[in-house]
Amino acid sequence: MSIILVRHGETPLNVARTLQPAETPLSETGLKQAQAVAQRLAGLKIAAILTSDLPRALQTAQAIAAATGAPVTTTPLLHERNFGALRGQPYDSLPYNPLTMTEAPPGGESVAAFQQRVAQAFAQMVELRGRVDGHLAVVTHGLVIRALLAQHLPLGTDAMPLRVGNTSVTICGATPPHALELVDCTRHLDAQIAHDAKSLSGG
Repeated sequence: MSIILVRHGETPLNVARTLQPAETPLSETGLKQAQAVAQRLAGLKIAAILTSDLPRALQTAQAIAAATGAPVTTTPLLHERNFGALRGQPYDSLPYNPLTMTEAPPGGESVAAFQQRVAQAFAQMVELRGRVDGHLAVVTHGLVIRALLAQHLPLGTDAMPLRVGNTSVTICGATPPHALELVDCTRHLDAQIAHDAKSLSGG
């Protein structure tokens, strides 16, 4: 059985390229994406769900729970990197790329502190997966998944996705070396887009 990493659905601030405050919820599109990934995972033996408790991740996890019947456990260890006073600001309004800054912004986390927290989250994932009979779904945020791929999963930097897609699915083995079976897959969204197009056309 595996660990299945899922990024949360789209939010209005994802679209606006804005650093997100903690309380940002999913958009209407994000809610549909959450339903689509939930239906994708419904056919698998999901035994438990571990999720960030930030609304955009928790809403996504709740959709998966409704489709699979799996219990949900929340943890702040899976929060997105805390950008402190920069939250709420558009990326393009800043004179630097906030996603690559190594130092801590005012009131936020440095890369080192963030990576240490992600390491704790990974240990929690592996421990929980070892206690359940089935797959563990983990719902979290884009930078967390990138940090997991870079630091804890056997993905070379050349293969790192430029951006982790909303509700993308990444699957890895539950035991070392945590072999990757799938990275950043959003094929479930193709079916959602086709369904929406058919509905709009009256088909």
